[in-house]
Amino acid sequence: MKKYIIPFILILTSLVFSHCSTPYSVVKPLTSMDELSYKHAVKKVKLPTSGYTIAFTDEGRGDKTIIFIHGLGSYLQAWIKNVEDLKKDYRCISIDLPGYGKSSKEPHSGQMTFYAGIIKELMAELDLRKVTLAGHSMGGQIAVTTALLYPELVENLILVDPAGFESFTKGQKQWFRNVMTYDGVRLTTAEAIQNNLATNFYRLPKDAEFMITDRLAMRTASDFGGYCYAVVQSVSGMVDNPVIDYLQDIKVPTLIFFGENDNLIPNRFLNPGFTTTIAKQGAEKIKNSKLILVPKCGHFMMFEHAETFNKETKIFMK
Repeated sequence: MKKYIIPFILILTSLVFSHCSTPYSVVKPLTSMDELSYKHAVKKVKLPTSGYTIAFTDEGRGDKTIIFIHGLGSYLQAWIKNVEDLKKDYRCISIDLPGYGKSSKEPHSGQMTFYAGIIKELMAELDLRKVTLAGHSMGGQIAVTTALLYPELVENLILVDPAGFESFTKGQKQWFRNVMTYDGVRLTTAEAIQNNLATNFYRLPKDAEFMITDRLAMRTASDFGGYCYAVVQSVSGMVDNPVIDYLQDIKVPTLIFFGENDNLIPNRFLNPGFTTTIAKQGAEKIKNSKLILVPKCGHFMMFEHAETFNKETKIFMK
């Protein structure tokens, strides 16, 4: 098992770097993660109960609102191709979770229930009554958790290669906790970042390279340590708050996307198998759901096949 620990860390995280000779060696370092360049204007709100400051973008108008929730190690920029199109018809709010992107970096539990509480509190501050939650990977598990805990807030779910459809034994869960360490995240090499991003796609698109350069630039940010801590806590949160046994309790219409060539789901080291099997098993548990399997597509389906995501989302929302 030990020989799999390092490669698994590289695949699971979308993290950080060290000096090396790469095409990205001239990336300008950041003094703060607030210096990250985002496509859309960023707003911030301090949540009065939890005390966290949440960074978000708020684009478009419409009778319906979609809140976009990113995955592990990611940020709201992962949704830019979708927001740019869907904002023509809907209000599109993309968020940086606590510890990520431009949101505040105070320590937190990383539990899925914690993140669901953040969604609830943010909605109250923005005076949102009922929304569609779109979640990618870990964000999908957060969206599901929110729908289960606060069904009155959720009108629809859109899940993209969601975490939570896969079962893990007690020993496997502990393995996750053991291999995901603060230093393991902090010291991830530049080569590993590039390999990891490539692993997230069926074929790494040129316009996804900002994800690599942003992660390289984060190393010198004063709040980078908080980000590393949040990633570690989030991994524990995913295994501590499984949703696989509660999917049948979801009552809202649910649209599910999976890239057929997802290299992260199922976990290739712990549960070798086929993505389509996991996707179908999870979707079958959600009564009012539609599953779309996308060929020649990896884990970042909404970015790699944005046109398909956007088209199917518009049909679903109507």
